[in-house]
Amino acid sequence: MKPGSLRLRLIAGGIVAILIALSIAGLGLTVLFQRHVTRTLTDDLDVHLRQLIAGIDVGPQGELVVTRPPADPRFADPLSGLYWQVEGASGQLLRSRSLWDMTLKLPPDALSPGDTHIHELWGPAHTRLLVAERSIVLSGGGRNPSARIAVAVDLGRVAAATVAFGKDLAIALGLLALVLAIATSIQVGLGLRPLDSLRRGIADIRAGRRSDLPAAVPAEVQPLVEEVNALLEAQAGEIERSRGRAADLAHGLKTPLAALASDVARLRESGQDAVASDIEAVGEAMSRHVDRELALARVRGRVRLRPDVFTALAPLARALVATLSRTPAAQHLSFEIDIADTAMAPFDRTDLAEVLGNLLENAVRHARTRVRISGGGDNAAIHVEDDGAGIAESELPLVLERGVRLDERGGAGLGLSIVQDVLAAYNWRLTLTRSALGGVKATIAPEGVKL
Repeated sequence: MKPGSLRLRLIAGGIVAILIALSIAGLGLTVLFQRHVTRTLTDDLDVHLRQLIAGIDVGPQGELVVTRPPADPRFADPLSGLYWQVEGASGQLLRSRSLWDMTLKLPPDALSPGDTHIHELWGPAHTRLLVAERSIVLSGGGRNPSARIAVAVDLGRVAAATVAFGKDLAIALGLLALVLAIATSIQVGLGLRPLDSLRRGIADIRAGRRSDLPAAVPAEVQPLVEEVNALLEAQAGEIERSRGRAADLAHGLKTPLAALASDVARLRESGQDAVASDIEAVGEAMSRHVDRELALARVRGRVRLRPDVFTALAPLARALVATLSRTPAAQHLSFEIDIADTAMAPFDRTDLAEVLGNLLENAVRHARTRVRISGGGDNAAIHVEDDGAGIAESELPLVLERGVRLDERGGAGLGLSIVQDVLAAYNWRLTLTRSALGGVKATIAPEGVKL
């Protein structure tokens, strides 16, 4: 995924939301667990408190006596974390063995008999204690003494249990986050699949495999598809109108150019060769421009309408060579055709003839004795070579620029420009290199094919 992509943003946003939600949930669960453990300890303290109250009695002199202490053995273990203390109104103090020689410093508190109060305070060894206390009034020995009874437990158990629970919860939430992240990625992929289908559909349209986007898409994407299809329809209509206007313009110029050629002939007959040559050069340049516009008007939009068209390469090459062989410039040349009879090129015949015709004309113009056309094999590349003087490596890129010529043997420098325009419509390209024959090797091949 590329930085800034919609998929990456959605997945990253989903993961961040999952992490925030799980973090809040983890914190909340930890707090709830701590409260639950604290409530459990409070219930246990209440049980110990009842046991302690049940075991308190009044002695013969009215003193407080614990006849039956709580049964939990931790009360007898020094600093065990579980303590009890009984404080009489007269200052008498009774305490569990676990307190050793220390005292629970209970806060000042007005207790009604029978009420239980819960406190947190510091206890032995600087531990935090949870304390449950109650005030009672005893009867016996002719007296009714009161007592303040407290039972305490070390909250370190709560902290340890909370930490252990937090560790286990973190592992569980981490696994849950991983599962949810994977699910989010899958969900985003499924949600964006219609957009990926649109991308492939647009690629098919650009490649000429279809003319519009499929209508079977989710309702959320339907308006986009309808707008794109409407745009494609409008564009196709505009292209068709542009082709018609360009063709009309080019055909309209053909007749004046033919008349201009007749005027050139008459000027030559009257002895005005210089003027005739100038007009002829201008006429040829205009004719090349007209030919180029006709070729572009013909090829524009054709690839999209007929993506599966193919032309037999060898018969076309033989027909072009046969035509060129009868021209004065090619009468002294020998032509070699090294193309299999089964070779096919993914071009309309007229467009391929336009391309190969221009390349062969250039080769004939510069060749000394030989012109060779070959290719059409596994990589589909087609080569046109000559044994002329060739072109310097530094000047080869200049030849492919529109209107640029490196010699003075006629033409307007648009032949290779026409070739490139036609090839671009079919997603092919033209390259020029040094030929083994000594001249230039012009190669046409699909984009992306290594030569």
